[in-house]
Amino acid sequence: MRLVFAGTPQAAVPSLEALVSCDRHEVVAVVSRPDARTGRGRSLSRSAVAAVADDAGIEVLTPPNARDPQFAERLRELAPDAVPVVAYGHLVPRPVLDIPTHGWVNLHFSLLPAWRGAAPVNAAIEAGDEVTGATTFLLDEGMDTGPVLGTMTEAIRPRDTAGDLLGRLSMSGAELLVATLDAIEAGEARAVPQPTDGISRAGKITVDDARVRWADPALAVDRHIRSVTPAPGAWTTLAGERVKIGAATPSDEGTTALTPGRIRLDKRTLLVGTATSPMVLEAVQPPGKKMMNAVDWARGARLDAEAEFA
Repeated sequence: MRLVFAGTPQAAVPSLEALVSCDRHEVVAVVSRPDARTGRGRSLSRSAVAAVADDAGIEVLTPPNARDPQFAERLRELAPDAVPVVAYGHLVPRPVLDIPTHGWVNLHFSLLPAWRGAAPVNAAIEAGDEVTGATTFLLDEGMDTGPVLGTMTEAIRPRDTAGDLLGRLSMSGAELLVATLDAIEAGEARAVPQPTDGISRAGKITVDDARVRWADPALAVDRHIRSVTPAPGAWTTLAGERVKIGAATPSDEGTTALTPGRIRLDKRTLLVGTATSPMVLEAVQPPGKKMMNAVDWARGARLDAEAEFA
């Protein structure tokens, strides 16, 4: 089929690469969010998907949003059979949804209708789900509400971070997306409405949302830290300064309890109190420095006996 691929972040790259290398389909253009200013120098940076398309010599469209009239006009000129989309980042209006013959085929990293929204992988880890997956569905004007074309499942491992899980889903999801487009081309795809029960939502995660709540039980603190690792990154404060938490694990149940947020350097282990058993901090990033071993940081910082994260 003749395809226009829509996507923005690194998680969408495996799908684009799978379609570009597939001799059954032709990617004639890519749609991505506009270049963004990043880093301390605030220089313009291409999205991960746009950069891959540039390297492959594929036309890149970066409209301000999917309602842009010039974008709709160019999409009609390209006359795609379908628009596969992975984490594009904009809602698509009905007139634009109707341009490709077979619609916009979205790959979403959850088992819909569970975790509709911007951060399904993060939400699944924070909720303590044991199984998640990916879904292909026909995009409509709602938020991940269209009829389902295909699914695949993926176990959530006990120590998975959001980055770990998303990395695996982006690879297996790319295979699902290609298989779905193959089925559409063969006339074998069947769109099934999503069930009305089991709906949950996963809104966009902000930096403020990633703050660690030490007053929660250790199990919840652990899930929260893993759910926002590597981005936006778990953090806390010490004496008013922000400290990023790179990695942490719950301590053994026999470890002496600490009050929530209280820090204790115990030989070769840095402990932080929660509502239940302490957490073992493994890596931290203090202000103005790189991520480092937590024990080394604590020794260098010469923390007093009353040191406490807030």
